[in-house]
Amino acid sequence: MNDLVVYGATGFVGALVARHLAAHAPAGTRIALAGRSAAKLEKTRADLGVDWPVVVADAADADAMAAMAADARVVVTTVGPYAKYGRALAHACAAAGTDYVDLTGEVLFVRDSIDANHGLAAGTGARIVHSCGFDSVPSDLGVHVLHSLVQENGDGELTDTTLVVTSIKAGVSGGTIDSMRHQLDAMTKDRRLRRIAAGPYSLSPDRAAEPDLGRQSDSDTIPANEVVPGLKGRLAPFVMASYNTRIVRRSNALRGWAYGRRFRYREAMRADWPGQALATKVGLGALVVGMALPPTRFVLDRLLPKPGSGPSERVQREGHFTVDLFTTTTTGARYTARMRAKGDPGYAATAVMLGESALALLLDRDALPRVAGGVLTPATAIGDALVERLRAAGFEITARRI
Repeated sequence: MNDLVVYGATGFVGALVARHLAAHAPAGTRIALAGRSAAKLEKTRADLGVDWPVVVADAADADAMAAMAADARVVVTTVGPYAKYGRALAHACAAAGTDYVDLTGEVLFVRDSIDANHGLAAGTGARIVHSCGFDSVPSDLGVHVLHSLVQENGDGELTDTTLVVTSIKAGVSGGTIDSMRHQLDAMTKDRRLRRIAAGPYSLSPDRAAEPDLGRQSDSDTIPANEVVPGLKGRLAPFVMASYNTRIVRRSNALRGWAYGRRFRYREAMRADWPGQALATKVGLGALVVGMALPPTRFVLDRLLPKPGSGPSERVQREGHFTVDLFTTTTTGARYTARMRAKGDPGYAATAVMLGESALALLLDRDALPRVAGGVLTPATAIGDALVERLRAAGFEITARRI
């Protein structure tokens, strides 16, 4: 049996994850490279200079997915869009009791996975952990470390909490664009799917039990002094907020609303010049509309990055991100947390986050949160074990009382 299988190892991000594992997995870890093409897998193996086995399996072949899952302790998959290519593998891992991690940022896919796999995985003990890259590790672990410190200090529960992307240098991911394209296509055809995607608690285990906290928008500009007293200007919408916020709210619900029943969570970006916040809001709206309308979609499909492509090693190396979180507790105390890392967020840094998530599931069983299994989140499935691994990998992850 393999300890780890990297599915999609010949793709751009998959190869980066495999490279990270080759450099950081302990000697003797049994790792396999998997994908559709034996020739491409063998080339990837040669480029890495490893003697790992290769597994040829097509995402559309449910029997192949089941066999691959049954012969692994942990499966790492970078093959998306996940709504198109990921359902069979997630289900196979849930059925086999095999832990699973991916990079999805697709609300509709994760909702489907919860409905199809949560009860099954809880019964087999599998931890099906979606969103272990830049979607949504900084968000989910950022709130996790905030909550941990607030609880340690006895300062009540979290209330209004905002993540601010303070600094970022990143390329545009072709895979992310392709996932957006497929999700928009699905929502255009089905009004019910549009309502699911728009709901703030769309990934909750029990939406009827969620608190009514009023409107929670992901596309508004935010007065900066609402987040940090004395800070001027407005914060811009963050393109990934409509997904990350739902993962964080799922973590809260899976923990019995431990963050708080008055926990409101949002994400934004720092604006560096007057008008940037509004320009970002208009630009993001225009992108969504442009992707939904056939004439502009035709043009955008030729201009935007293609799936499987990625930036040069220099661009990846020069990338970075810093996110800062701010919260006020029910006792009136104010706290902040930070996650910062070098490397392009969607590529180099994501490969570290995904690789270390898989290694934590494989090697750090005693340090993992005590859960039976199910469709989980990075915080609820891996938690402090991933925090410590990322710190050891060079990430800054801190929390403090202001």
